[in-house]
Amino acid sequence: MRTGIVTTAGPGVEHLAARAEELGFDSFWVYDTPMVHGDPFVSLALCAKATRRIRLGIGVTSPALRSAPAAAAAVSSLNALAPGRVVCGVGTGNTARRTLGMRPTRTAELESFTAALQDLTAGRETDYREGPRVGRVRFLHAGPYVNTQDPVEFVVAAFGLKAAAVAGRLGAGVISFGLHDPAAWTALGQARQAAARDADSAAKARSYLMSSLYVLDDGEDRYGDPVKDAVGHIALSALILGAENPAFRAALPPEEAAAVDRLLRLRGTTPTDPERHQALYRNYLGRLAPEDRELIVPSLVDRFGLVGTRDEVTERINALEKAGVDELVIQPVVDPETEMAALARLLA
Repeated sequence: MRTGIVTTAGPGVEHLAARAEELGFDSFWVYDTPMVHGDPFVSLALCAKATRRIRLGIGVTSPALRSAPAAAAAVSSLNALAPGRVVCGVGTGNTARRTLGMRPTRTAELESFTAALQDLTAGRETDYREGPRVGRVRFLHAGPYVNTQDPVEFVVAAFGLKAAAVAGRLGAGVISFGLHDPAAWTALGQARQAAARDADSAAKARSYLMSSLYVLDDGEDRYGDPVKDAVGHIALSALILGAENPAFRAALPPEEAAAVDRLLRLRGTTPTDPERHQALYRNYLGRLAPEDRELIVPSLVDRFGLVGTRDEVTERINALEKAGVDELVIQPVVDPETEMAALARLLA
């Protein structure tokens, strides 16, 4: 299985990208969450100048964040700095929208936006709409400013079958966050393949899983503080979604639903507070704060982290690969450079 690294966008991230390339990782990603982290395109531009081989991923942008022309200009500008090495993830903006106090966009918007990005970054024309007005747009002076010659790889963020079908119709790949169930990946792959056949589209694009990982020493507590520190940022994001989305919370087992309630109390907010996003996303996807460790109940560790002995972790990765995951992308948060070196040895 291919391997990659994901981190938050900000100054200095280019040094991690260069180290990831030295260690042999296949890709290096940054999140696109404007009100939480830095700008992904600025960060990846620095990474492009610091690296030569590794693919650079945006994980993920959204039609709610930028217009298609603006996003295409950013992606194609990055492609001029790292020709043929750009991976553009696109989603409904689940986190990026909720950090603004807004709802994610619809699947139909995701599909039309991604299709427009595919056209523009390849130098083709596409429709641009503002209300009732529609115009045909394309890059007018591509050569001196942006790269539309080298291909950009597109992946659609998918937790369900509708988004996987969008990827299939567009000939795009799939990326998912914290989804460790091989059966779910099999279902996503089948939905993408079926949609690709119906649309007469290519269906050979890559599938990516963004996750966290911890290998236990002999006799080490599976649910101890070191494990929580390594995987808790992913698990905590699930609790935040539970606080934001009543339907998601209702589907959680009792101990996780109770952890959602404790999270709300710790943050001093409620599910109905219109300003709850100001409190919930503090330190989002950063290293777990000590006071948040008690929120990471055992079932969250089991579901949202790849945790176990070396043999157990290897077995889980192999099962995911058989289910259709092509690349495992890990976010190290405790000591990123040390963790990356350990991951490189484990995943080689």
